[in-house]
Amino acid sequence: MRKQHVSADIEDSTIDMTPMLDIVFIMLIFFIVTTSFVKESGVSVSRPSASTAQEDKNGNIMVAIKPNGEIWVDKRAVDVRSVRANIEKLKAESPQSGVVIQADTDSRTGILVQVMDQIRLAGVSNISIAADPGL
Repeated sequence: MRKQHVSADIEDSTIDMTPMLDIVFIMLIFFIVTTSFVKESGVSVSRPSASTAQEDKNGNIMVAIKPNGEIWVDKRAVDVRSVRANIEKLKAESPQSGVVIQADTDSRTGILVQVMDQIRLAGVSNISIAADPGL
């Protein structure tokens, strides 16, 4: 009679993991939904440094200008005349995003102004220029 009572206590002492797994999956879904994805320009540039540089969390569309004048949007080299169409397409995918221009320190200012003009013509008013924080 005593053995039957001991085995009943062992069965009752198991831990139910179902609620914990439910919470973990809900947290996973929450983090996936709230994550913002950054579209990289596809090329690395040597950004100028500025002592007043600040981090901008809103810029999701990246445009890079290389020293030789090449313009990169969404990991593709594009002509300055097609920047507007590419930005309009990316802006349609994420309407609340801004544009960050990564201009190399050796790139020409004229190309930067042309790119900014094309971005404004695409309907984006939130344009930032990337810089490394100065020391």
